[in-house]
Amino acid sequence: MKQYEIRDLSLAPYGRQKIEWVAAHMPILQGIKDQFDKDKPFSGVKITLSIHLEAKTAHLCEVLAAGGAEMCITGSNVLSTQDDVVAALAAAGLRVYAYHGAAEEEYRRHLEMALSQKPNIVIDDGGDLVTVLHTARPDLAEEVWGGCEETTTGVIRIRAMEKEGILKFPMIAVNDAKCKHLFDNRYGTGQSTWDSIMRNTNIIIAGKQVVVGGYGWCSKGIAMRAKALGARVIVTEIDPVAAIEAVMDGFEVMPMAAAAPRGDIFVSATGNKKIITMEHMLTMKELAILTNAGHFNVEVDMEGLEAAAIEKKQLRNNVTAYRLKNGRQVCVIGEGRLVNIAAADGHPTEMMDMSFAVQALSALYIKEHRGKLDNKVINVSEKIDTLVAERMLAAWGITIDRLSEEQKEYLESWKV
Repeated sequence: MKQYEIRDLSLAPYGRQKIEWVAAHMPILQGIKDQFDKDKPFSGVKITLSIHLEAKTAHLCEVLAAGGAEMCITGSNVLSTQDDVVAALAAAGLRVYAYHGAAEEEYRRHLEMALSQKPNIVIDDGGDLVTVLHTARPDLAEEVWGGCEETTTGVIRIRAMEKEGILKFPMIAVNDAKCKHLFDNRYGTGQSTWDSIMRNTNIIIAGKQVVVGGYGWCSKGIAMRAKALGARVIVTEIDPVAAIEAVMDGFEVMPMAAAAPRGDIFVSATGNKKIITMEHMLTMKELAILTNAGHFNVEVDMEGLEAAAIEKKQLRNNVTAYRLKNGRQVCVIGEGRLVNIAAADGHPTEMMDMSFAVQALSALYIKEHRGKLDNKVINVSEKIDTLVAERMLAAWGITIDRLSEEQKEYLESWKV
C-alpha cells in the first residue's frame, strides 16, 4: 500500500505553516488533541477520512492520529485539496491520497486507495466515501463500526440509504449537531462564501442585487452577510415556512425565474440540482456572476451551460465567462463547485474548531459504542454538543448562569 499519492512533497513546509496557524486558533480541538495524545483512545483503530483537504481539516487528521488512529486520508472535492497541506500531512507520516485538480477517475481511485486499509471508522464529507463502500467495495463495509457525515448533502444521501434499507453501518449526522449547523453552516458559510466571491472578482458587494437560492442554514448565513455588506437580497424558496422566515428577516422572496433578470450575483446553497437553469441564465444581465455554495456542482446547471455556450474564456483566476446564444455572458466562479472552498480557504478557523471538535468526539462515540448501534442515521449526543459549546465559551472567556436546584425542579414538574 502506497504511503501517499500527492503532487509535490517539497511543498510540505508551506503546508505546515498553514496547519500551525489554524491550530493556534482552534483551542477546542487543541484541547481534545492534548487529551487524545495522553489517552490514545484510537490505538489500533483504522480511520479513513474524506474531507476538503485544507489546513483546518489537516489539523483534524493530526488530532485523530495523536489519539493513536491509523489514518488514511483523501479529499472530497477535486478543487478543494491544497497541495501544500497534503504534502505536510505526507511529510508527517500520514497516508494521504489527493491532489488539486484531480480528474474524476483519479478522485475515485484515491477514495478506493484510502479505503484499502479496511477502516473501522469512516469520516465523510458529502457522502462519496460511504457511497463507494456501498457500491464498489461492499466487502470492506463489514469492517466498518460506523462513521460520521459532516454536510447537509451527505446527510441527505445517507438518510436515503437508510430509507431504502441498504445502510450497512451506523452513521452519525454531524451536520445536524447544534454546534455544527447553527454556527458552521450559518456564520462559516456566510463569511467564507463572500470572502471567495470578493477575492475572486474584486468587485464591491454594496449596492448589488444578490439572489440567494434557498433559505436553509447555509443560505441564511449567505443572505445575512450579503445584507451586512450593503447588498439588496432576493431569496428563492420552495418551502412556504422558510419563505415566510426570509420575508420576516427583511428579504424579498420570489421564484428564480422572476429573480434571474434582476440579479448581479447568484449564490445557490440548497443541496439540490438545477436551482439555476439555462432558462434562467438566458434572462440574466450581462456578466451576471453565478456561484454554488452547496457540496456538489449541480446547483448551477453546468452541464447545460457547457453545452449551450457559444464561447468560453477565462476572465480571472477561478472566473470563467460563458457567452450564450443571446450574446450575453454569464460568469461562473470555481467551475460551479463549492465556491468557498474550491476557490478560497473555506470556513473561518473558529467555526471549524467547533465542527471538527464534534467530528472527533463523534468518532470516539462510534468507537466506544461499537456493536451497540443500529445501522441508521444517528443524532450527535447532546452531551457532545454541550461539551463543545462550553469549551468554546471558555476559550472566549465567557461565563453563563446555571440552573439552581429549585429551577431544575420547577422545569421538571407539571405543578406551578
